[in-house]
Amino acid sequence: MAEPKPSLPLLQRREIEAEIVGPLVRAFAEAFGPEPTLDVLRGVIVDLAHSSGADLARTLGERTLEAFATSLDRWREGGALEIDVLEQSPDRLSFNVVRCRYAEMYRRLGLEDLGSTLSCQRDFALAEGFNPDIHLERTQTLMQGAPFCDFRFRRQPIDAEADPVEGTRP
Repeated sequence: MAEPKPSLPLLQRREIEAEIVGPLVRAFAEAFGPEPTLDVLRGVIVDLAHSSGADLARTLGERTLEAFATSLDRWREGGALEIDVLEQSPDRLSFNVVRCRYAEMYRRLGLEDLGSTLSCQRDFALAEGFNPDIHLERTQTLMQGAPFCDFRFRRQPIDAEADPVEGTRP
């Protein structure tokens, strides 16, 4: 019987990962070049986040945007993120992250250039893995120097292009 994984706050988990992955990425970039190394890293992070989104949906037992919104507590735990919620409905979840201790941690570790790939990039794949009908638009991040991160999730069914009267695709 497998033992359950210990539950670490996400910020602590990302810091442990960064302390291992950061030097590995630097070494691979030196040996094989920065672009191929970052391409592989991005692919791995996207795959992991997509799987995490699917796992989250299974854990919550539903794939609604409202259920997804409950996962914000996990993102915020331990003061990791300070979030101002702007809108929350069955079809929309909009908030700004006004403080991100993930970005602060990557800067402290000297991995500011990798922080966006290691953390911010996860958000899109996590949402898609949770439910392909949930789309994220984000135009700026604290990690990239903006004053806040603008998260705008919307539920848009894949068949939303269907004719609303006939119920068929044009």
